[in-house]
Amino acid sequence: MSQICVKAMIRGMVQGVGFRFHTAHEGLKFGLTGYAKNLPDGSVEVLACGEEAKVEQLLQWLQDGPKTSRVDTVEAEEVTWRHVDGFEIM
Repeated sequence: MSQICVKAMIRGMVQGVGFRFHTAHEGLKFGLTGYAKNLPDGSVEVLACGEEAKVEQLLQWLQDGPKTSRVDTVEAEEVTWRHVDGFEIM
């Protein structure tokens, strides 16, 4: 049961559609910590930390996102582990 942190960049119609709210909800549902943050270029950055299998489940969910969004691409990379409290919407 290894712990990892993954940073993902999600592009598409992902701002103004509740994407960050739904991502935080899914992250908490999977027992993860991290954040979802809008970026100036219209994309969303997600940091997800926790059990590797659960992080993978969130990454799979991000491929489609909530029904209100349109995801074109998800680029994810593993980053150095860090402790984060909760799942923040930034």
